[in-house]
Parts: sequence; structure tokens; C-alpha cells
Amino acid sequence: MFAIPVGEGAELRPLEPWNAEEFLEHVDRAREFAGPWVPATVIAKDLESARELLQRYVDKLASDTGRLYGVWLDGKLVGGVLFRVFDTATETCEVGVWLEPSATGRGLITNAARVLIDWAVDQRGMHRVEWLVSSRNDRSKALAERLGFVRDGVLRESFPWQGIRHDMEVWSVLAPEWRAARTAR
Repeated sequence: MFAIPVGEGAELRPLEPWNAEEFLEHVDRAREFAGPWVPATVIAKDLESARELLQRYVDKLASDTGRLYGVWLDGKLVGGVLFRVFDTATETCEVGVWLEPSATGRGLITNAARVLIDWAVDQRGMHRVEWLVSSRNDRSKALAERLGFVRDGVLRESFPWQGIRHDMEVWSVLAPEWRAARTAR
């Protein structure tokens, strides 16, 4: 398959059901750090549920409604990026990310998200890229801002997660804004 460099010793690759064991090991390392925000790190509890989650994204890929990629650092799965939603009819998609603590501060997720957004905008004609994030997740909001997303608004108490109703912030970047920011980089 393909591997796209996203930093020194790091690459972006598809995550598929055959990666379930490696994915589960990664989720176990990421669970406490990302679990408050990232459903995948809670849903994947054992090999079967990890494989089912990865299969759901293979099915989304086949129907052109989503995609899931892992970020490997020195051969070890340390994070991921995804299109949770990919809607070609409305030219809108939603990007999501996560990382385990050992790989923070290297720009890996920033670089991986840029690869996905570049592809969505340039190759697939997406006009609007969204970033939905809990108002409590300061790291993710800071990343959205670094990437050039603009905060559109808040969906108050819209996401019940682990016994807490989260306010979800909607951030977005439009294709012309993304291209202009990329040129300015």
C-alpha cells in the first residue's frame, strides 16, 4: 500500500482490519490521553471490536463516505487521522485526529491532517472541511486553529459521551481559504 511521509521517521498509511492487533495495542497506549475525546479509543476494547471498527471504515471507503489512516513513527502506530464524514454530494467532509502521548509535540498530526485536507480539496473537490470538537478539548481546538480553521459556533450539550453532555464546537475551513493559507505557508 502507500505510505506518505509526515515527519522525520513518520508516515501516514491506511488502517485496515488486518491491522487490528497493532491498532488495539496503540489504542491501549492512547486510551487515557485520547479517550475523553475520541470514541475509537473507547470502542476498541478487544481484538474483535478493534477489527469491527476498522472494517466499518473499510466499508466507508468502499462507499466513498469516510476513510481512516494511521500515523506510524519509527514503525510504531502512534496516532490516526480520518474522514469521519465524507459527503461528495454536498462537497463537505469532517476530519478527526488522535495521538498517543509519546508522539506529541512533533507536528505529526498537523502534517497528517494537512495531507488529508489537501487531498480532499484538491483531488476530490471538497468545498467545506469541518472539525467538530468538544469545548473541553483545548489541544484539538488549538490544532484546528493552527490548521486555519475558523470557529463557526457551538452545538450546546449535543454530544453525550462517557456520562457528560459535551458542547461541540464546529470549526471549518473553506477550499479557497485552505488554498490561500497553503500558499502563504
